[in-house]
Amino acid sequence: MAQEAHHLQEEHLDVLTESGVKTGISKPRGDIHRDGDYHRAVHVWIFAENTQELLLQRRADCKDSWPGLWDISSAGHISAGDSSLVTAWRELQEELGVILPKDAFEMIFIFLQDCVINDGKFINKEFNDVYLVTTLDPIPLEAFTLQETEVSAVKYISYEEYRSVLAKEDPEYVPYDVNGQYGELFHIIERRYKESTVARSLALQKQLRRYAPVSLDAELTGLTDADREALVLLVNAAKVMDTIFDLQVWYSNPALRDWLKEHADASELDKLKWMYYVINKSPWSCLDENEAFLTTANSAIKLLPEATRRVSHWKGLEYRAAFPMLKPPGANFYPPDMDKREFELWKSSLTADQQQDATGFFNIIKRHSEFGLESSLSYDTANITQHLVGSTHDLYIVPFPQEYKPYLKKASELLQKAGDITSSSSLKRLLHGKANALCSNDYYESDIAWMELATFEAFIGVRDDKATAQLKLFGDNLKILEQNLPMESVYKSEDVTAAPIRVIHLLYNAGDVKGPQTIAFNLPNDERIVKDRGTSMVMLKNVSEAKFKHILQPIADVCITKEQQGLVDFESFFTHTICHECCHGIGPHTITLPNGEKSTVRLELQELHSALEEAKADIVGLWALRFLIHQDWLPKSLLKSMYVSFLAGCFRSVRFGLQEAHGKGQALQFNWLYVKGAFILHPNETFSVDFSKVEDAVESLSREILTIQAKGDKEAADVLLQKYSKMTQPLKIALQKLEDIQVPVDIAPIFPIANKILE
Repeated sequence: MAQEAHHLQEEHLDVLTESGVKTGISKPRGDIHRDGDYHRAVHVWIFAENTQELLLQRRADCKDSWPGLWDISSAGHISAGDSSLVTAWRELQEELGVILPKDAFEMIFIFLQDCVINDGKFINKEFNDVYLVTTLDPIPLEAFTLQETEVSAVKYISYEEYRSVLAKEDPEYVPYDVNGQYGELFHIIERRYKESTVARSLALQKQLRRYAPVSLDAELTGLTDADREALVLLVNAAKVMDTIFDLQVWYSNPALRDWLKEHADASELDKLKWMYYVINKSPWSCLDENEAFLTTANSAIKLLPEATRRVSHWKGLEYRAAFPMLKPPGANFYPPDMDKREFELWKSSLTADQQQDATGFFNIIKRHSEFGLESSLSYDTANITQHLVGSTHDLYIVPFPQEYKPYLKKASELLQKAGDITSSSSLKRLLHGKANALCSNDYYESDIAWMELATFEAFIGVRDDKATAQLKLFGDNLKILEQNLPMESVYKSEDVTAAPIRVIHLLYNAGDVKGPQTIAFNLPNDERIVKDRGTSMVMLKNVSEAKFKHILQPIADVCITKEQQGLVDFESFFTHTICHECCHGIGPHTITLPNGEKSTVRLELQELHSALEEAKADIVGLWALRFLIHQDWLPKSLLKSMYVSFLAGCFRSVRFGLQEAHGKGQALQFNWLYVKGAFILHPNETFSVDFSKVEDAVESLSREILTIQAKGDKEAADVLLQKYSKMTQPLKIALQKLEDIQVPVDIAPIFPIANKILE
């Protein structure tokens, strides 16, 4: 009976596969180590920046593993159903009496500890989430409150000395292989604090040179006085979107932004950090597959007077607001340690409406167990227990209006005022609709209203009526294009809605407009509206002109054969961009699966959807242009120029990186057409189009992608992307040529009109 009672009380751990995936089974801790099951734990290191020291704890003599030896600052198993971050927080609080908010914890890597001790009785196969907490100075030893059953003492030691004693296998220290995976801890610290200022500055200057600063203006003479007044309110509302987006990127991103801005004048290096941050709106470089160009060592310093036991003449714990080196794929919309199995298990417990919210555009997912972790002092067991009442799962849904309430309220008020002022009835309807949607979280009516005008959320532009009138051909013929798409008729839709197209001159953008700038958008994303009303397209003509002049033309001069360079022109570039956006509105969207169930392409292809959809819009856009030319609806002079301009455009888009949907989709198209012989690499390392092969190659790829989408075949999508979405030798040759002469990768827009308003 006593043994049974012990098992009932013993901590249970999730059993993992050898690759670290949950099996759905949990077992008592003792059984896990007896049977050698894979499981999860956390390691938390406290690092003092100014002294370059790590905090070590001496394990209590009663521990069943490594008793009495010096070890990690704090560590512990992740109990079944618990999250990694909450476990890290709890272990630090229980073992050392240190209470920190979640932005103090930086996940730096995952370490598999695989060893057998205690004469084979203790088998440890442990996936450890390794966290780093960076403080400015060492925490006074008397500030710690040690858990006697776990920790007998603590001390600080320089990270170099600690690495040395581990390398010597000092018997007083728990062994870790510093030449193996755990050596990454020391490499991270060295890279952060030993790189020279000159080297950092040169690296940032090189990254900044990839963006060409371009002033984007717009003609305002056609605006009434009322519309000019409304414009001021719109720009200020759009600025609020920046604030929200910064928070959506990562929870410590706003603190990083404010810190970098405040210290931008401290040195030339600090100025460069701020300039590149402004372009990326985060510490991750968009053009380097989201590689971090900053580290937590560059982040904001925060003071916590009561994070530990009070010590006289010590103001409290100062720490760096952390962010991970690897950009979290779920940003701040999902818990970073949530895996697909956990999400699907939770989703299956929800009602149909809740499931729609869980996978919708306008909600975020949080953990009950992390409720209150934003502040180190507001987190307590009673608070969590109350939050968990009535819930059997850790995950829960938070609508945007609840999560971003103060910001959305401000933006809504500004849009409401702008709507009251404007003399345009359609603009008035849009602005009032958006103002209401920001608070209600239902964007259906406001997105339909948007489709009647030429502005969207944080893109503010002035419509070019003359250029807009010239594009009526494309929107009017979407149904004809749909019925002639190169795929089986059974997959074609009868319900394609003509898409209105507007051309604007951009005068301001805000929010999710980091890194490479868009030249068009085709929205809304809400598939209810796409089905009921189709989509609407906005072309940013002044942005397109700037990209052609500063980027595409220089690319053509270097990468295209002299015989075909003259075929690269703005008309072809801009016309294909229009057709690309039109083709987002045709092809499969709502589909019928082989089992007869209704679904959507986005839902079936999941994370592969964006890259394949961008490739579809591009390649079907080329197919559509050829179709329109053969119908004599477009001039035949476009036929060759559109293919050569597209070839030059491949090199432009691939430079955005293969982690980005456009870059991945573009690599797929280039490599397919190259393999089919439609694109030719010459001995002088220039490229040309084989006009006798390009039409068939374009049509075959269009058919391949459209059919995958129509079937919702994720496996086929993965095979296609794995095979063709890669950096092949021809692409490397072209990109190296552009690097050698430093052709900008994209533009960095400057908005003089909006900047004057914001001042």
